[in-house]
Amino acid sequence: MAEKALKTIIFKYEGTDKKGAKIKGEISGQSIALVKAQLRKQGINPGKVKKKATPLLSAGKKIKPLDIALFTRQLATMMASGVPLLQSFDIIGEGFENPNMRKLVEEIKQEVAAGNSLATSLRKKPEYFDDLYCNLVDSGEQSGALEKLLDRVATYKEKTEALKSKIKKAMNYPIAVIVVAIIVSAILLVKVVPQFQEVFSGFGADLPAFTMMVIGISEWLQAYWFIVLVLLFASGFAFTQAHQRSEKFRDAVDRAILKAPVFGSIAYQAVVARYARTLATTFAAGVPLVEALDSVAGATGNVVFRNAVNKIKQDVSSGMQLNFSMRTTGIFPAMAIQMTAIGEEAGSLDAMLDKVAAYYEAEVDNAVDGLTSLMEPLIMSVLGVLVGGLIIAMYLPIFQLGSVV
Repeated sequence: MAEKALKTIIFKYEGTDKKGAKIKGEISGQSIALVKAQLRKQGINPGKVKKKATPLLSAGKKIKPLDIALFTRQLATMMASGVPLLQSFDIIGEGFENPNMRKLVEEIKQEVAAGNSLATSLRKKPEYFDDLYCNLVDSGEQSGALEKLLDRVATYKEKTEALKSKIKKAMNYPIAVIVVAIIVSAILLVKVVPQFQEVFSGFGADLPAFTMMVIGISEWLQAYWFIVLVLLFASGFAFTQAHQRSEKFRDAVDRAILKAPVFGSIAYQAVVARYARTLATTFAAGVPLVEALDSVAGATGNVVFRNAVNKIKQDVSSGMQLNFSMRTTGIFPAMAIQMTAIGEEAGSLDAMLDKVAAYYEAEVDNAVDGLTSLMEPLIMSVLGVLVGGLIIAMYLPIFQLGSVV
């Protein structure tokens, strides 16, 4: 019951100010009575106060990584401005439209109010805050520089999500167009081609081979469309389950992605950027290099680089320089190795790794923009050939009939 009493809720209110003018708005509080008392302290005579209704569509809205990045940035800003931690949670929570995000912020606040450290409170929400995030926050609390560490974590989360967004942009556009092309072709084959087939049946003449092929595909699709649909869904489900449950399958997919034409280069540069960004953030936070490499291995998101980073960790533990160990793996680009070597010699490894990350993030951005520009005419050409081919196949007998007449 005590926990329920402490819960902060958003209320909507209507009232009048000292001059008698009507005023309304929103305010957070723990109960209607406390909200009314708070309004009176601000010179507002409360008339109607009620709990703000939760929109139906937003009730089940998931918490996205971008929400966590925004939460981190806001918390860093509040801490740097000298706002107390518990009060910062109240202010940040009110700013989120997503009720699930508000609930998460409130739960973290309750944990901190109960005497737990921020890192400990965050570790109780592993689905939103990974080990790297919590370890960095813990380092900030231990060193007394939490606001600086939060700023670094916020920058890391923002850059990481921006990088993911660029990769999704490179993948989503062609996938969306291909799906549309398949749907349009299926509609033409199932609905339009049969109409032409009825017309052709009265011709009493042999149809062109191309037209016959299209009619054959149409008849097959009409007869087995349900099986095709089930197979497509089953394939997608099987792939998803295999990716979730089989480590060998995930590793095979990771290797295939790096070897894929065009997209493989973008994925490679993205992983290098993620490696450099994560290592720069952890090392700048004062985490020892060997321990930092533990976090980096999991953050790369690709088995090839994860295995390489684990090897680098063993080499560095035995006294080998980071840049030399990176070179022995044979998968890091020369530019990243050279910048790492310069950083180690100059004692500014975190700054150099940060520049490596910025460089490869820019490369990914440019590659995605170039790929999008290249894909647009290519995809339009494929769509034109696919749809245009079906139309020509249907009108070809009519053209031939006209030439005979």
